[in-house]
Amino acid sequence: MRRSKSASQRVSESADCWFGRWSQAGALCLLLLCVACAPPRSSRVTIGAKNFTEQVVLGELLAQEIEAVTGDPVARRFYLAGSYICQQALESGRIDAYVEYTGTALTAILKQPLPPLGQRGGAQVFATVARLYAQRYHVKAERGLGFENTFAMVVRGDDARRWSLRTISDAVPRAGEMRLGVGYEFEERPDGLRGLEAAYGLRFSGDPRTMDLGLLYRALTSNQVDMVAGNSTDGPIRALGLVALEDDKHYFPPYEAVPLVREDSLKRHPGIQAAMDRLAGKISADEMRAMNDAVDGQHKDVAEVVREFRKEKGL
Repeated sequence: MRRSKSASQRVSESADCWFGRWSQAGALCLLLLCVACAPPRSSRVTIGAKNFTEQVVLGELLAQEIEAVTGDPVARRFYLAGSYICQQALESGRIDAYVEYTGTALTAILKQPLPPLGQRGGAQVFATVARLYAQRYHVKAERGLGFENTFAMVVRGDDARRWSLRTISDAVPRAGEMRLGVGYEFEERPDGLRGLEAAYGLRFSGDPRTMDLGLLYRALTSNQVDMVAGNSTDGPIRALGLVALEDDKHYFPPYEAVPLVREDSLKRHPGIQAAMDRLAGKISADEMRAMNDAVDGQHKDVAEVVREFRKEKGL
């Protein structure tokens, strides 16, 4: 004779059944969540760029050249804040490539110490950067685009003439009267403000004003600051009659512009390598300044500026 189950047994089995269904549903939800959080790998090549004009120009240049070689559309993810965000996007596969500067890669991303003064040659820095990106991130550092964009300490032309400022050393006696403006990264980077102050013995008036890179020259020309840490290829330097002071102690390391490309992206999209080979060595510092000025000073469309440059280069 089959005995009926007690109330406690029925409750226990019901709970076990409910818990089993809940566990399965929970596992499914967890799986879906993991899939949703995983970085999407688009079938398209995706090019990234930081959040200033030159980076957007270079990102557009890479994208247009890949499109010309492959015949396939390229996705653009520009204005990605700074080096750290671009690096995270590259590591996670959200972008396939972006242009970085070797000195920035060496210190800010790879966390390598600055070589001693006088031993900061471009070839040595590039070799270190290429080796460590390949070892740590499976990323290839391509051949340079042909120009270097180093940090530049920039002053108004009138001040340079009045105080006979040609080098950073010339500015040391006047630094106590000068207000400094810098981008957010420059204040914290190992190749940035603190090392520069130590190398030259600079002591500015008060704490530096930190701001978005796009606001530096506006702050300088409106007399809100008296010196800014800009970039040597910035279009406004020439357009606004500003003066970039010579780094006479060679404090800053080389900042050669090089595309960084995921190795698995090169395998999936062989046309990327062909495009990078075509762009190697194609841009001079003057040409980069001219493109930056065309966008910033003449308010031309970035894509059109890049198309004109590629046409001039026979690309």
